[in-house]
Amino acid sequence: MKLSEIKEILTTVEAVNFQLPDGKFVPEYFHVTEVGLVTKNFIDCGGVVRKETVVNFQLWDANDYEHRLKPQKLIHIIELSEKVLGIEDFEIEVEYQNTTIGKYDLGFNGKDFLLLNKTTACLAQDQCGIPSEKPKLKLTQLHTDDANSCTPGGTCC
Repeated sequence: MKLSEIKEILTTVEAVNFQLPDGKFVPEYFHVTEVGLVTKNFIDCGGVVRKETVVNFQLWDANDYEHRLKPQKLIHIIELSEKVLGIEDFEIEVEYQNTTIGKYDLGFNGKDFLLLNKTTACLAQDQCGIPSEKPKLKLTQLHTDDANSCTPGGTCC
């Protein structure tokens, strides 16, 4: 989800809730402790230099049981970060500490924000010797030469 999308959604919801991939929710008394711009400069295994930039939200459970982040307050935090840090309309990455700090992509199901598991991938598969996936065939799709095929009562087996 891009920054512009969350801002638009926040104007339509009454509460800000984040659901983890296991279906549990981040406690409703969470804080957004950071909105930042994270740029990663790296080289992939094929030697290509790459650059990735995301807007990072950090969620924190402070056991502040009376705290509730309202949608308008989160919009204000986002707009302040855009102004002060010069943040553009990048994809959002969310950090949340469960058993360890996890990084998630962000989705929305019409009511709640969804923390989606991120995955890794090789960006230079053609350089790494990773074989391309072979097409899967059903046995019924295989053509046989009748002269060489086994039939009941035949002598091939």
